[in-house]
Amino acid sequence: MVATLKRQAKALETVSVQVPEAALEAYELALSSVCASVGFFRDHKPGAWHVEGVKPVGSNELQLSAALVLAAGLTGVEVPAQRAPTQITGWLARTHASFPEQLVGRRFAVRGTHLRNSSRPGRITLTLDAGFAFGSGEHGSTRGCLRALERVAWRRPRRILDLGTGSAILAMAAAHLVHRRVMATDIEPFSVRVARQNVALNRLGRLVKIQLADGWRSLPVRAGGPYDLVLANILARPLCLMAGRLALQLVPGGTAFVSGLLRTQLRGVLAAHRRHGLRLETTLYEGPWTTLILRR
Repeated sequence: MVATLKRQAKALETVSVQVPEAALEAYELALSSVCASVGFFRDHKPGAWHVEGVKPVGSNELQLSAALVLAAGLTGVEVPAQRAPTQITGWLARTHASFPEQLVGRRFAVRGTHLRNSSRPGRITLTLDAGFAFGSGEHGSTRGCLRALERVAWRRPRRILDLGTGSAILAMAAAHLVHRRVMATDIEPFSVRVARQNVALNRLGRLVKIQLADGWRSLPVRAGGPYDLVLANILARPLCLMAGRLALQLVPGGTAFVSGLLRTQLRGVLAAHRRHGLRLETTLYEGPWTTLILRR
C-alpha cells in the first residue's frame, strides 16, 4: 500500500466536512467516490458528525466538487470542505493506530496486516490491509452483518451473493463460516482491486469470486441466482430501489441482510422490502447503524 501511494502521488490531503446525522450518509458517499480511505466519527458538538477522506493532492477535483454539490442538493445541507496536507507515513501511522484488532460477535476477529501477534484461537481471522481501512476500522453496518452471519450459518446457504462488497470482508466471512462459494460484486473498479487483494491475502481465491458489476443490472449476477443468501451492505436509497429485484432473486425461504442504513431510515427500507413479500426476521443494531435480516 505504501509503495502504491508513492507511485500515485508525492503528497496526500485530507478532505473533511462537519454535517448533521441526517446528512452523514450522503456526504460519506460523496467523499467515498474520490477518496481511497474514508472515515467518520461523532464530533464534540451534539448531533454533528465529522467525515473525512484521504486522496492524492489535486486528483479528481471536478468529481469531488460534483459529489459535494449532489450531497448538498440531496440533503439541503451545504457545508464547506476543509483540506489539510497529510504525509503518507503520518497517515499510515495514524491508520495503524486507529485499526487495532477487533473482535466481532462470537466468531470473528478483524485485523490489519500491520499486526504481528498470533491470531485469536477459536475465531475466524479476517485480515485487511490497514492502508485501506477507514476511521477506526470498525463500521457498525459491517459489524451488524458479521453478527447476522453467525445467526444464519446453520442454514448452510449454497448460493451466496455479496452486493457492494467493498473490501470483501463479508464475502470472506461467509466463505470461511459456511465453506461455500461466494460471488462478490462492486460497481467501483478501485473496490474490486482492493477486494481481490484481500481475498488473495486471506487465501480464499477458491471460494470468493470478485467481479466488477452494477448490481442486479449485471447479467452474470442475475444468471447466478436465485440465491440462498444475499448480503447487501450498501445505502438506504439504492436498497429501496433494488428491493423488488432482490425478492425475485431469493429462493423460497432465502435470507437477505440489508444494511448500511441508519436507525432513522429503518422504517422506509423495511416497508420497501415488505411490499415485495419479504418479512423481517431480526433487527441488529450497532450504534446508529441497523442491519435487517429478511426472509422470503
